[in-house]
Amino acid sequence: MKDMSRATFLKLAGTALAITVVVSLVMVNIDWMGMDGSTEKGPIVTMLNVTIVLSTLVFSVVMVMMVYAIWKYRAKPGDESDGEPIHGNTKLEIIWTAIPTIIVVGLGIYSTIVLNDIEAEASNQMEVDVTAQQFAWRFDYPEQGVTSNELHVPSGTQLELHLNALDVLHSFWVPEWSIKRDLVPGSDQPAGDNIDDVVRVTPDVEGTYSVICTELCGWGHATMRAAAVVESQEEFDAWAADQEKIPEGSVSTGAAGGKGAGVYNDQVAK
Repeated sequence: MKDMSRATFLKLAGTALAITVVVSLVMVNIDWMGMDGSTEKGPIVTMLNVTIVLSTLVFSVVMVMMVYAIWKYRAKPGDESDGEPIHGNTKLEIIWTAIPTIIVVGLGIYSTIVLNDIEAEASNQMEVDVTAQQFAWRFDYPEQGVTSNELHVPSGTQLELHLNALDVLHSFWVPEWSIKRDLVPGSDQPAGDNIDDVVRVTPDVEGTYSVICTELCGWGHATMRAAAVVESQEEFDAWAADQEKIPEGSVSTGAAGGKGAGVYNDQVAK
């Protein structure tokens, strides 16, 4: 496109920019991820919107230039001659390699900052051992000494979830919290020390949500759900007082409950 004038270039650039603005305004105002139910979700949504705008910019530039090239260099009616033997444009190739590289590296740095921020350990924290098996969830509370098939948490308290699976891969996800992590068999064993089995999240909107398994784990995968109840500290304390106690002398199957599986683990697996 050596014969492109400055005025034509500016018109194309303006068109690409206008498309970027219009499409971005539409896309970022769509509620892709549902309501915000945790303090971690806000930064994640912001990062998604930044990615949408950058992706829209790349899409707009490519589409505008493609449509211009198709129109400008189309063959005239009756023209059956060969096209010009063009070698290429080294400067243009460097530019369209460098810009995506800068975008990808920038997003990588940005996402690392966001990840470190949302995974930072808070002062008010509560440990919960999360155990998955075909096709059920169990939640053990080491500090309260109770166990439940529902996840109850006090609003505004950071949860340190220790994840383990008894049989196959499962995945922990509460859509409104925007945190998802796989549960890997063997996380509670000595050989599982290198498994990333801890996730932190701070639910801050009271209500009842769903814990969903997002890893295809067998025929009953679609039914593998549990209630996640976010409530006040007083309501949580009252709920915990009424729950089944973890049998004395046993260990939790979650990664925080110790290395190895005790009697309680065997009973649950059955």
